[in-house]
Amino acid sequence: MTGWRDLFTGGRATVTSTLCLGEAVYAFNSFLVSTAMPSAVRELGGVRFVGWTVTVYLVAALVAGAMTGFLKQRIGARRLLAAGGIVFALGSLCAGAAFSMPMILLGRFLQGAGEGVIAAACYALIAELLPASLVPRAFGLAAIVWAVAAFAGPLLSGLLTEAISWRAAFLVNLPVIALFLALVPRAVPEGSGAATAFRLPIGRLLYIAAGIMAISLAAVADSPPASAILILLGLTLLVLVFWRDRRASNRLFPADAFRPATPLGAALCMTLLMPLGQASTSAYLPITVQSLWGYTPSAAGALIAVMALSWSATAVLIPMIHTGWIAPLCIRFGPLLLAAGLLGAAIVVPMQWQAALIACQLLIGISFGVGWAFLNQAAVAAARPDEQDLASALVPTVQSAGYAIGAAVAGLVANSTGYDVDLLAHTGGGLQAGWIFGLGAIIALLAFALGWRAAVFRPATAP
Repeated sequence: MTGWRDLFTGGRATVTSTLCLGEAVYAFNSFLVSTAMPSAVRELGGVRFVGWTVTVYLVAALVAGAMTGFLKQRIGARRLLAAGGIVFALGSLCAGAAFSMPMILLGRFLQGAGEGVIAAACYALIAELLPASLVPRAFGLAAIVWAVAAFAGPLLSGLLTEAISWRAAFLVNLPVIALFLALVPRAVPEGSGAATAFRLPIGRLLYIAAGIMAISLAAVADSPPASAILILLGLTLLVLVFWRDRRASNRLFPADAFRPATPLGAALCMTLLMPLGQASTSAYLPITVQSLWGYTPSAAGALIAVMALSWSATAVLIPMIHTGWIAPLCIRFGPLLLAAGLLGAAIVVPMQWQAALIACQLLIGISFGVGWAFLNQAAVAAARPDEQDLASALVPTVQSAGYAIGAAVAGLVANSTGYDVDLLAHTGGGLQAGWIFGLGAIIALLAFALGWRAAVFRPATAP
């Protein structure tokens, strides 16, 4: 019987630590700069560029993540991780030493490119470098890293900004990435040896960049029609990418990616839809309780922490159940718990039932804690043997894309219903928030419907 400690025994401590550190760099930086950026803007000017600090980061991360499986097969994981770490370090240094907003934008772009590669490659290496019996726990550990980052990232950034400077929120990455680069040669075997000649599919990468850019801009568009057009344009471009990729000889994605009739396609669709639905509360629950309920920022942060902590706790406990039926059960019913939590939030927010909202946050966190690690493993293992690198590298990229699309869709609903005006004026009863969270619940139900196909493949559980 294996346990959590087995991830760090038997010569696996360096491997596990390196992979977790790689995920942590991405996870924490996804949230780290949120509380530092206002101070940077006050010092450097350029308020109009604030939204772009997220957009350029997101576009770079998703495009880099999409090409990671392709590059890993051609230059090897060790070289790829080293390159990603160096690019990320350059981005952190550029942003931390910036004397203008364009320098921060360049730094954020480089950070996103480096982190997209690191996160996707580390996901791909979990199943490659660890025994099958430990893979569910390893994916669970990665999920815990993300949950902790969602809570601790903004807090750490705020403390660094207040105690030192906003620049510290960027420069603190340098010793962390230096440790990561030192561990990579020890943890990751040479693998694919010498680099082989290859041709990057530039056209498809540009389509991905344009699609994600359009969706990101939809979240900050001035009018609902503009947001709707941008979301439609972005989704159309991404669908076109997958259509063209299936017919290419140098594919970026597995052949069955996003085909709901296959276990791999269903699992990847769920990996997209669950974050897409949950993004409704990530984007609008904190500002709702602050603007309409009078919560302080710390109280709103504590409400978000409830979700993160319940996710972490459940992700630790579930792999301890050593039965063959637990994985498919969790994959199938995790989205149903998410739908229940989001539907509950849609009901209780307009009624201002604060205790019930905490229960909803618990349900949302548990929904990811019970099934996310198994879902990630199923997506990787359901791929063809020669496409598992492509599938595993795609998992964190699809997860990030889900949050991006979900935030844009939630913003579209908020803008079209006048909720953004109510929040700014601290008026209204929050009925529109119910519509936003209710739409998230519908999206979660779509993921639930796909769960029966995704769980046809049974990922290995710890014996």
